[in-house]
Amino acid sequence: MTKKDTAKDTPPTDMDFPESGDIVRALIEEGYITEEQAQYARRIQAKLPTQKTVLEVFKELKQVTDQQIRDAIHDHRVQLRIGRMLVELGRLTEGDLKAALSIKAKEKANKKLGEILVEHNFIDERKLIEVLSMQMGFEYIDPQFTKIDSELYRKVPHKWYEDHRLIPIRREGDKIIVAFADPLDKHELAEARKFFGQNIRPAIALKTSIQEALKQMERSSRMVNKAEVAHDTVVGIVNNIIITAVNEDVSDIHIEPMNDRLRVRFRQDGVLVQYKDYERELILPLASRLKIMCGADIAEKRRHQGGRILFDIADTQVDLRVSFYVTINGEKIVMRLLKQQATLLNIEDVGISPRIFERFQYQALDRPSGVLMVTGPTGSGKTTTVYSCINYLNSPTTSIITAEDPVEYIIDGIAQCSINPKLDLTFEETLRHIVRQDPDVVVIGEIRDKFSADVAVNAALTGHKVLTTFHTEDSIGALIRLLNMGIEAFLVAATVVGVVAQRLVRRPCKACAEPETPSLAALRRLGYSAKDVLGGEFQKGKGCPECRFTGYKGRAAILEILIMDEFLRNAVIDRQSTYQLRQMSIEKSGLVTLIEDGILKAARGITTLDEVLRCLPQVIRPRPLAELRRISGEKI
Repeated sequence: MTKKDTAKDTPPTDMDFPESGDIVRALIEEGYITEEQAQYARRIQAKLPTQKTVLEVFKELKQVTDQQIRDAIHDHRVQLRIGRMLVELGRLTEGDLKAALSIKAKEKANKKLGEILVEHNFIDERKLIEVLSMQMGFEYIDPQFTKIDSELYRKVPHKWYEDHRLIPIRREGDKIIVAFADPLDKHELAEARKFFGQNIRPAIALKTSIQEALKQMERSSRMVNKAEVAHDTVVGIVNNIIITAVNEDVSDIHIEPMNDRLRVRFRQDGVLVQYKDYERELILPLASRLKIMCGADIAEKRRHQGGRILFDIADTQVDLRVSFYVTINGEKIVMRLLKQQATLLNIEDVGISPRIFERFQYQALDRPSGVLMVTGPTGSGKTTTVYSCINYLNSPTTSIITAEDPVEYIIDGIAQCSINPKLDLTFEETLRHIVRQDPDVVVIGEIRDKFSADVAVNAALTGHKVLTTFHTEDSIGALIRLLNMGIEAFLVAATVVGVVAQRLVRRPCKACAEPETPSLAALRRLGYSAKDVLGGEFQKGKGCPECRFTGYKGRAAILEILIMDEFLRNAVIDRQSTYQLRQMSIEKSGLVTLIEDGILKAARGITTLDEVLRCLPQVIRPRPLAELRRISGEKI
């Protein structure tokens, strides 16, 4: 459908479609949809069990695209009201808008709706800016880290900028770019034109960023010498970054030099989120400070380096593994946080389905010997699961010895060795001595190569139980990789008792989670129809201050547990293909794949289908929910 093809000869009015919103009216006026299509979408929306916006219905029906919505908004932005637009776009609920309007009416100060929404945590300021920028065509600028034209800035007193929450940025041809906290404010636009002329081009910026930029310009005008406090500033910034990361349960800190700033991001719940931006001038002193803390070469800036920091916070010691990576903008620094006094989980609490847990317990954990591997990529929770198994096995009658790099959990009663190559305490040297310690259970931190794989297999052959981690995508991949490492097929079949493949997915935020009906797009990607997920209680967070408006808080484990039986052992000895091994495991050994376990947990509201599709490999079409519940022993 092309623009204007379906529009009426006369422009529609509110009387034509009284229930439609501002954006729907704009779409009709632009000819992207008809009134009949709008009414049909409304009827579908009314029948849905969970709340969806009309625009979401339009998109699922493939009647409009995101680009058409943006174009319609941009062409009609003078007529659009920000509150209604946020509701239509799904960024705000109808109830939240009514509450914000009520607050606005009661407050004595003449505040704008956007300010009310942000101040009362109805919406994150960045999300508000995102709508105004991307959907309404305003350029987004971060004045705090943008070079400001000082000549333009000096045209107006500093106090005036603070009162009007705007700042001039630069000239572009005959236009002057001015960043506004609210570029829709006609009064502010008129005030700016008094000083900078009619040819201004409004841009949008965070209010806090404008305030910081104004402070910087004021300091510059007073010729403040920043060098006097540079050292104290850098020490304080580094300590504050680490302490904040620990308090917010961050797994990794990314300090990244950009072309115009120094960006700091945290990996929380497996996803990178923005923490803060700093001035570019801090890149070198901050890198130097961290090199001093971890014992790296402070003078070397052309080579990649690594190091370790032991950082004490109250009664907790945090082990930070630091990596310096040379880029064209400077050294990118990534710090992985390893809390040495983390809380151990009981194996029952890891998240294994009842019937599968029973088999795992009796046929893998309670076996007197054999290799049990936990596989998955970095950061998938393998070590936590291994230590849950160790905690289950630990008793006064059992000797447990470990070789780890590093020791992440400290358990009383077991012999834990932390690898230290600087003292010639290498992984290879430790593994040579480990079986001489008369252990019942041997824990190898990771199978890295053929040598460590041989040690694990030989220890199992001599009657030991071996727990270890392995980097493969799924459980079948662990068997194939051992074979590819040169381990004989009969040894793999004889020693491996079980493989646990694992991923971590985000949980819906409990404070803002709402029931959700799986979208048609998600079902199509799974190869499902609506009847395949009947009985599921799916949830999704709408976003709130508690979860930083992400809709997620915390993580849960998704597990694929392969128990070796005679069918599978014979298939390994025959070196059957990955596909054949997987099909046999599903048909004969009761294997529930990663994506199937993800669907089971999404159907219980533990995670979302979006997370399942984002994080989990889909090798074969998953079975329907009802069948998965029967296999796993879940109560329906």
